Amino acid sequence: MTVPSHVKKYLDGLKVKYKPIVHKTVYTAYDAAATMKAKLNEIPKVLHVLADKKRHIIVIVPASYQVDFAKIKKALNARKVELASEKLMKKAFKIKTGVLTAFGSLYKDTEVLVDRAFVRAKKVIAGAGNYTDSLEMKTKDFLKATGGKLGVYGKKK
Repeated sequence: MTVPSHVKKYLDGLKVKYKPIVHKTVYTAYDAAATMKAKLNEIPKVLHVLADKKRHIIVIVPASYQVDFAKIKKALNARKVELASEKLMKKAFKIKTGVLTAFGSLYKDTEVLVDRAFVRAKKVIAGAGNYTDSLEMKTKDFLKATGGKLGVYGKKK
């Protein structure tokens, strides 16, 4: 496969440099790290979270982290925060399960939260929107491409 055209167009429009990486099929951030022999702190775990049953949030933490729902709840000033179901994710973003990209601006009416832990990584290898392609880029370019709000949204496993 190749990088999906809408992802390529989005990143090229931002003038973000990236290197496409083709790899075997992976379904999790942990598998992506193992397959590409990358550090867990360089691989984003991208999750769809629902705040107060109506706000769609993309939360991005390193693969070596767990999402901290209490911190997300506080950051969003929300009463309830929960992991969205796969069914809801498919409906909201019109994508297959497991291919949500970190580039939140691709998804309408979606807020993006990016864990500050990425600032310590030199590079990030993010999923390109399918199971067999990833994109390697400098951390500053990754942060620009996510369009997200930096903060502490996870904790080390």
